[in-house]
Amino acid sequence: MYKTAKKYFKKLKLFVLYWTRIVFVKNNFKVSLLKKIRANVKRGFLADQWVLYDLDHNNPDDFLSEFDWYRSRYINEPFDFMLNNKIVAAEVMKQYVRVPESYLIKNKGRVTTFQSEEVSDEYVIELLKEKGTVFIKPYGTGKGNGVDRLVCREGAYYINDSQCSEDEMVQFLKGRDDWFICEEIKQSGYASKIYDKTVNTIRLITFKDIHTHKNKVFFAVQRIGTSATIPVDNGSKGGLVSKIDLETGELSAAKSLHNLYVYKSHPDSGEEIEGVKIPGWEQIKETMLRLADRFPYLQFIAWDIVVTDDDLCVIEANTSSGVNIIQIWGGQRKGELGDFYRYHKAIK
Repeated sequence: MYKTAKKYFKKLKLFVLYWTRIVFVKNNFKVSLLKKIRANVKRGFLADQWVLYDLDHNNPDDFLSEFDWYRSRYINEPFDFMLNNKIVAAEVMKQYVRVPESYLIKNKGRVTTFQSEEVSDEYVIELLKEKGTVFIKPYGTGKGNGVDRLVCREGAYYINDSQCSEDEMVQFLKGRDDWFICEEIKQSGYASKIYDKTVNTIRLITFKDIHTHKNKVFFAVQRIGTSATIPVDNGSKGGLVSKIDLETGELSAAKSLHNLYVYKSHPDSGEEIEGVKIPGWEQIKETMLRLADRFPYLQFIAWDIVVTDDDLCVIEANTSSGVNIIQIWGGQRKGELGDFYRYHKAIK
């Protein structure tokens, strides 16, 4: 009875997601109503994906859709919940790898330390004075939504790049719930050189090979923020995405999910992107494969990594990855990711 109810609940959830996240979602590209209907009906593509994948000229049957991605989010069941909550995931992962230190959490209106000491919103000000910079994040959402950088510098306070008073900072904190505050990770020189106003993360995907059942590095991109995305680098917010050569760690020219330009250099800093090599790439791959092996009950993990000058830090791990950052480089429905989805019955 429970399994039957769970099955129908999943179908209901996917039905709601189809209408709220595909049919009625706001698009970045202008498309005709007819083209939008074609995109939505043809396996559940976003209208934006029709443009990004150039489905006027490419075969839609070669591409995974947004709806395919939503179905893939259940592949890790019943352990997917762990990666869907940033706090739980960090508490588990910190046994094996560096993660950002979490300082405070606000849940059900109460702010506490991670030693269960209840504090006030004003306490955050003292923490901010001590640390200088911290990040505040919701612990249950993704795509960079609700992420802000809080700064105290020379007695002045900033939320991202906007200066505010101490009282305004406190009111900002009081007006939000379900957040946690963690340290800012200092990124490696190569990432800062490209653009130093955002923390630029690597999205690296590991999954269990359907033939060998051993973890492998399937895909990786370097995400790079812009002046329009501060303080995050997420492609869904308009950040840039550069494909990483898995053998050499070299970056390709970057693309955006919000336009069709190709960026050999950064539009704000002017620094080169194409051809930059990530230092210690082989070690990064080895580290992430060892880490993936620590979770034998997970089939697919999308890691968000910051490379530091002496190692790496895992910002978060995700139970799935949006397909746009993968398929702007080519369709995957008939490729390795499509085969993986089919093996796990996410698609037919």
